[in-house]
Amino acid sequence: MEKERILITRSSMPSYEEYIEAIKPLWDTHWLTNMGQYHMELEGKLKEYLKVPELSLTVNGHMALELVLQSFGFAEGSEVITTPFTFISTTHAIVRNGLKPVFCDVKLTDGTMDESKIENLITEKTVAIVPVHVYGHVCNVEAIQQIADKYNLKVIYDAAHAFGVEYKGRGIGSYGDASIFSFHATKVYNSIEGGAATFSDHKIYEKLYNLKNFGIRGEELVTEVGANAKMNELCAIMGLCNLKHIDRARESRRHVYERYTKRFREIEGIEVFEGNDQATRNYAYYPILVTEKYMLSRDEVYDKLKAENIFSRKYFYPVTSDHACFKNKYRDIEIPNARHLAEQVLTLPFYEGLSDENVDRILDLF
Repeated sequence: MEKERILITRSSMPSYEEYIEAIKPLWDTHWLTNMGQYHMELEGKLKEYLKVPELSLTVNGHMALELVLQSFGFAEGSEVITTPFTFISTTHAIVRNGLKPVFCDVKLTDGTMDESKIENLITEKTVAIVPVHVYGHVCNVEAIQQIADKYNLKVIYDAAHAFGVEYKGRGIGSYGDASIFSFHATKVYNSIEGGAATFSDHKIYEKLYNLKNFGIRGEELVTEVGANAKMNELCAIMGLCNLKHIDRARESRRHVYERYTKRFREIEGIEVFEGNDQATRNYAYYPILVTEKYMLSRDEVYDKLKAENIFSRKYFYPVTSDHACFKNKYRDIEIPNARHLAEQVLTLPFYEGLSDENVDRILDLF
């Protein structure tokens, strides 16, 4: 008999009855999109929850990053320093804006951009830094901002993994010139599909409103070329429902995190990231490092789990600069740490409601 599948993640959802009750008014109004009541309500509630001065909702996290980059009006061919240890979306957003990614190596301790290597990558063409808060681990925001101020660069954080994280009492989305969040169904908080940009300058809100709505500012007025990146009302309502239960979801994930971690600390050759003690955890992912001291390689562990109907993920492998669409196209920079992590990291099944029994089933295979 085939064993029950344990997937890498499972979407958090409200009860069926709660969501159905919440969407009933749409059948009276027939208002499904175009910055409706629930879109605006979710913007306000997320701004409060994330402790940010300004927030603009989008159809997904990728479009949030793509449009934020566009909103700054960087000249085509300008360089953006970013990390190769990220989901491919980060690099796509840069390239689709006609900009050139410059890949900075990361720190082995948490996978975030190595701020000590940024300055050597800056040229007269550099306009921005796009770091990533990997697995919810925060970048060294103070050092990165200091460099940005010195060279008059914009800082745009990819915070897709960092929903609800606070650093030194501030919402992580309040750092830099802007941050973007993803509310994809696989994330710790989701609106089915969705995303947001956060920032402090209200002018960016107006710019993003134009860019996500075809540049339409009136029935007969289109002021600039834009895209269609609005969040619809069904997604906004899912977001509102899930926001009511986010603390419960995080507590469930915390329990799974602690059960995993207690056992892995006893297994030689398996390491876990420690994180930053001045930042809160959102328990978004559970990555492990399968080191040379372990009896199996990372790929062998992946195969062993898969054979037992347990689905993990090599997240991120390969590094984005090594993908076929980018390989050998941009400045060749040594990134040994990023490649080292890409060969060792394995993210394990991790979601709200993952049972102790299934966690132990996974752990017993190590």
